[in-house]
Amino acid sequence: MAGLPDNAFMIESSSQVTTAADDFSSVTPFEVRCGAEQRVPFVFSSPHSGRFYPPRFLALTKLDGNVIRRSEDCYVDELFGGAVALGAPLLAANFPRAYLDANREPWELDPRMFAEPVPPYCNIRSARVAGGLGTVPKLVGEGLDIYAGRLPLDEATGRIEALYKPFHETLKHLLMRTHARFGFAVLVDCHSMPTSIRVGDTGFRPDFIVGDRFGMSAAPALVERAVSLLSGMGYTVAHNKPYAGGFITEHYGRPARRLHALQVEVSRGLYMNERTFQKTAGFAPLADDLTRFCADLMSIPDHELGDLPVAAE
Repeated sequence: MAGLPDNAFMIESSSQVTTAADDFSSVTPFEVRCGAEQRVPFVFSSPHSGRFYPPRFLALTKLDGNVIRRSEDCYVDELFGGAVALGAPLLAANFPRAYLDANREPWELDPRMFAEPVPPYCNIRSARVAGGLGTVPKLVGEGLDIYAGRLPLDEATGRIEALYKPFHETLKHLLMRTHARFGFAVLVDCHSMPTSIRVGDTGFRPDFIVGDRFGMSAAPALVERAVSLLSGMGYTVAHNKPYAGGFITEHYGRPARRLHALQVEVSRGLYMNERTFQKTAGFAPLADDLTRFCADLMSIPDHELGDLPVAAE
């Protein structure tokens, strides 16, 4: 698939769909954007920038087409798209976060959402489930319920089997292939955050937050380089607070095995109108800066990443 059209919000014309696979019968649920050859040991992912909202999902939700988008990492796949021309693959979800969250464990489900009991292997007590933000989210934006009533359990299992698992199988394959070719791999997991996000009690509103699971998912030199590059461009940067990285960063970051993972959050106020979801004049300059950031980050010498003791995992 060559990529989604430029319009930010798309609605499929046909409503004759009954399953998660059918919901995405006309649009690839995710795609790998890459050049003819991978030239760098970096992989980029954008699990929350999907903006295809199937009509069956819109019929299930009680929210309107604007409100349902409040959890979307709008245009993040485009902001980091310059990495592809630099020789790195970018895995981008086309399914929206409100429909399915790939930055969660596969079975973080809230049993209160479903008409039937959830399987016993589900993680029903995680902090993310408690906050309404499980694999199949309960809430969007500022704590708004997505659904008016309980869902059939098949809604969750269908989305996980048809979309979540293939997405992660693809991401794992990209990282393993990269590691095999270059001897190490770096995953940059790309996200956005509301402008209102503050750090601690200081009132500090960062432009970026770089997360490494408090030192567990990446070599310190990589984190320091990322923070330094963004700060050097004039941006304000926080480290791990309030976002240290989600499931993707935690699951794939294994520095002792020379698999490094960073989460990068960018403030939406830098590039879009958070009320109308339209790009602002800041979009193009920010995209240019992020392309330069990616190029400079990719130039980190292999020896600076080093080998960490296995216990660090």
